[in-house]
Amino acid sequence: MKTLVTTILMTLLMSSASSAQNVSSEQKCLALNIYYEARGSDIADQAAVSDVVLNRVKDPRYPNTVCGVIYQGNYDADGNIMRNQCQFSWYCDGKSDVPQDPVSWLNADALASQILNSGDFVGITQGSTHYHADYIPSPSWAITMTPVAKIGGHYFYRWE
Repeated sequence: MKTLVTTILMTLLMSSASSAQNVSSEQKCLALNIYYEARGSDIADQAAVSDVVLNRVKDPRYPNTVCGVIYQGNYDADGNIMRNQCQFSWYCDGKSDVPQDPVSWLNADALASQILNSGDFVGITQGSTHYHADYIPSPSWAITMTPVAKIGGHYFYRWE
């Protein structure tokens, strides 16, 4: 019963967040990234993860939209994302991308709105375009970048 109630609530929240409240697709994309990359973290970590997305939008090496950055990856001939070949692991891990925790989803959506509409927290990572969770050993790409900070559960890096 709890699963059914959660599913119904999430369906209502997702549909109202994307239509009735005039929420942009960019906000929804950013909210999904906050939700899947940092929902268990504090607001500073969630904002920092979002700042990396915005820094990539401004960087000519990456797509120039929030959704473009988040959904960047390798696609097969049929247009399907290839498993484990994308920029943000939640998007190409083969699992559903529908949030299951209504409170965390509402918090992520509210933060995405705040960041996109007021510019709050923009710059928190000082230009970082990459991060990784602190429980992951340093990835190979990290040695080519400048470490910037550890915020919450993530390490942040930028190009120099």
